[in-house]
Amino acid sequence: MNFIKKNLLVQIIIAIIGGMLLGQFLPEIIGADIASYVIRIFITFNGFFSEFLNFIIPLIILGLIIPAIGNIGQGASKLVVYTAAIAYASTLFAGFTTFGISMAIFPNLLINQTTANIPTAVNDLAPYFSLQIPPLLDVMSALFTAFIIGIGVSRIKNSALLNISLEFEQIINKVIQKIIIPLLPVFIFGIFMNMAHSGEIFIMITVFSKIIVIIFILHIALLLIQYIIAGAISKKNPFTSLKVMLPAYFTALGTQSSAATIPVTLRQAEKLGLKDDIIKLTIPLCATIHLSGSTMKIVACAIALMLIQGITIDLLNFIGFIFMLGIAMVAAPGVPGGAIMAAIGIIGTMLGFDAKSQALMISLYIAMDSFGTACNVTGDGAIAMILDKIFKNKSIQ
Repeated sequence: MNFIKKNLLVQIIIAIIGGMLLGQFLPEIIGADIASYVIRIFITFNGFFSEFLNFIIPLIILGLIIPAIGNIGQGASKLVVYTAAIAYASTLFAGFTTFGISMAIFPNLLINQTTANIPTAVNDLAPYFSLQIPPLLDVMSALFTAFIIGIGVSRIKNSALLNISLEFEQIINKVIQKIIIPLLPVFIFGIFMNMAHSGEIFIMITVFSKIIVIIFILHIALLLIQYIIAGAISKKNPFTSLKVMLPAYFTALGTQSSAATIPVTLRQAEKLGLKDDIIKLTIPLCATIHLSGSTMKIVACAIALMLIQGITIDLLNFIGFIFMLGIAMVAAPGVPGGAIMAAIGIIGTMLGFDAKSQALMISLYIAMDSFGTACNVTGDGAIAMILDKIFKNKSIQ
């Protein structure tokens, strides 16, 4: 039981399986009428939890992004600027590459798999009551506010506002760890129970299995590309270098946190023969801002869900979404599952995902959370190799 309490992935899997089984067989066990009453309880909870998420997401954005940008600026140097630029470029590369591959593969892969073919009559269950919780800011306002304040406090020495934002970050992390993450399995359980009751679940299972396999393959391909590029620049064997970084990869599979894997990533980067001052700044910073694996997961999952739900994919809008994604998730990898919680706001506003679609995104993301985090931290080694070459005979100030 203690293992289950500490492992979010196990909780999500149990929630998905339990929700599917009860949604499918509960009407046969206790009768359709009584089953509908039970399902409506979870629909009511899910409605309240969705409202809470809509309220807290702008605060999550403020709480994570302001101190992240502020701290980067506080240690401003050429190395920080180069690290941030390369990490963001890597994140964008992952996002746009995944978008192109997904748009080429998914339409045929997911053909005839659409929720539009499901009768709507069985999905008319309503919550017992609803509660509106208007957010203090919309998501885009929160993003731009966080960006402006973050840049501002980065320019002020010993900024009191930065210290306040660091305390606010601790509060937000507590909300994520103590409230949102523990309640997510219940939320997902209710979503899958309702989908099983409505008949949508069989489409989703097929989509889940296909998408997870494809994203895992894309992660491996991304790491190979990153290390081939890093090897060409640094004149090191890319495959040997990648092999050296594998302990960090497997550690991240267990921790599901880039921040928690930093000690191992640092140790393996040292074995690559990189300069000590390079890796001691680059690796911790990349653990916060390098999100190529996470971006890859979110982009692929979003496209898949948009296709099966008949949501129009607008090219320019999705390009803007990828650019914003790399910013919205900054600092979130320190918390298991934090990246998707930081990104879910723009997923809703820019892509038009409703509460159910957002829950599916969270489920898909967490199901692959370990692999995305492992891809992120292993790629940090490639960035360190590039920076070691760039600053080999240069000052990092």
